[in-house]
Order: sequence, then structure tokens, then C-alpha cells
Amino acid sequence: MSHAIQIHQTGGIDVLRWEAVNVGEPAPQQVRIRHTAIGLNYIDVYFRTGLYKAANYPFIPGMEAAGIVEAVGSAVTDLAVGDRVAYGVSLGAYAETRLIDAERVVKIPQGVSDSVAAAMMLKGMTAQYLLRQTYPVKAGDTILFHAIAGGVGLIACQWAKKLGATVIGTVSSAEKAELAKAHGCDHTIIYTKENFVERVKALTDGKGVAVVYDSVGNDTFMQSLDCLQPLGMLVSFGQSSGVVPPLDIGILSAKGSLFLTRPTLMSYTATRQQFLTCATDLFSVVASGAVKIDVNQTFALKDAAKAHEALESRQTTGSTVLLP
Repeated sequence: MSHAIQIHQTGGIDVLRWEAVNVGEPAPQQVRIRHTAIGLNYIDVYFRTGLYKAANYPFIPGMEAAGIVEAVGSAVTDLAVGDRVAYGVSLGAYAETRLIDAERVVKIPQGVSDSVAAAMMLKGMTAQYLLRQTYPVKAGDTILFHAIAGGVGLIACQWAKKLGATVIGTVSSAEKAELAKAHGCDHTIIYTKENFVERVKALTDGKGVAVVYDSVGNDTFMQSLDCLQPLGMLVSFGQSSGVVPPLDIGILSAKGSLFLTRPTLMSYTATRQQFLTCATDLFSVVASGAVKIDVNQTFALKDAAKAHEALESRQTTGSTVLLP
């Protein structure tokens, strides 16, 4: 019998239950995967607490993982038993074994380990759409990235440097500042000690930045707007500090005809072709060595509650992987 973490009702880490589940055989368009590594992401916390709503209860959280194909549906032609695969936009990853639509997985290239693949899919594809699609970063841009020592931040920092940008990043501690610098961040701001708006203005000679990537939400949103140059863009792609309150859109014009978007990876990878394009670009930049994926913490899958606790208390850096 396979086991998984299930959530019967939303709440704190105590709602994460290790339970036996019946997986069954794949439907014609599905494959069954035996997971070898599972990525931990803040979106998992959002689903656990109810900030993001699951369609049914109980449900299995988790959005990204890597593993081995155990069985294929009758209509699947491009995957075979034994293939190493990964995915990054499919709820239900906190499981030893699962069924998933074949179109939502991609083969792992040679030279990429299962742990790295599991750690890079959601976070790496998020970095891809943020930097390459939502606001296409180009040489000469100066950007601000909040929580740059986190999983998405460290990937985005390296990628933005490859694209020729000057990167300013906010962090919570001196240790995380050093980590960000080691990954190419040009200027780090310890937001617990410094006013990041004032530092950004000082670093840009009062001009502001072209784009702010903000996954923090409530605590940083309004100040992020103040960091932008006229016609700049605020990309609000998360809310780890809480939901952003309703906004009078007149603020955007008053602060310089600013652009604001609240994108999701699901929208940017909605079709099979979009998913493959995003994943291929990610694998390419990792294979080139320009972006390195740091798996800095591992937990047993059954100890997912401990992993959530560490993530929410900002004890983690880089990527965290759960091992079945």
C-alpha cells in the first residue's frame, strides 16, 4: 500500500497526515509515477492553510516532484516504464506513488539528478516565466527581487545575471545576504535593518528599478511600488506575509503610470506546448552551468510538517526536497 500526506481540513502543520492511499492503474492518458524526490514550495503552505482552495477534501498537497514511470496508460506513446520524469504544476506530489496526466510531465535530461529536478521544476519554471515572459529582463536593466535567498530567488538571481541585469535583492539576515551575493546578487538589502525603498533609490541615483518581483505580499507591496521608475512593473507573484489589500488603481498613475500584474505559473504553462517551452528553457540554462540549483535541506516525506515549519519560520535557504 502506498502512503501520502493528506489534508482533511485546512489549518496549521498538524493537519498534514501520513496515511495509506490506493493509487490504482493509470487511465489511457495517464502515467503512474513512483516518486524519488518531491519539492517543497510556499504554495504548499497556501493550500494547507486554505489561502488557495483545493477542489476536494481530503487532498494531497505538493506541486512538483521527480520519479520513475511505473505504468503507462494505453494512449500514452512518448513515455515508457522506467523513464525518469519530473513535473512542476500538478497538485498531489506529497505521495510515494501517484497518477498524473502524461502531458504534464517531462523527461529528465542526462546529468540532472532526481533531487535537482524535483527542486527546480516549479521554482525554476516560475523564474523562467517571471524573467523571460512577464517582464522580459534585458541587458542593462536594474531589477529588485524580494526574498532573493529563497528557492525561486536564487535561481532568478543567477538567470537575471546571465541576461545582463543588475540585481538588487532583499533578505532577512546577514547570512542570507552572503548566500545571495555568492549567487551573483549585486546589492543585498537586509530589510530587517534597512529601509529597502531608500536603499533602492540610493543604488539607482533616485531613478528606481525597471521591475520588482514580489512574492512577499502585504508587508512589501506598497513600498515595492515606490521602488519603481516611471512605467515600471510590479510583478506580485506570492503573498508569504499575507494577502495584499484592495487597491485604488489611481495609485498606479500617481506613481508614474506603473504596470501591475498578479501572474501564476499555471497560466503560463496551461498548454502542453507552453509547459514544454518553459521546462526546456529551464533545463537548457541549468545544463549550461549558468544556473545552479541548490538543494540545501532535505526532510523525509512523512515529516512534511517539520519542513513546513522550517519554511514558514524562514529557516530554509535555496530549495528543500522531501524524500519518500
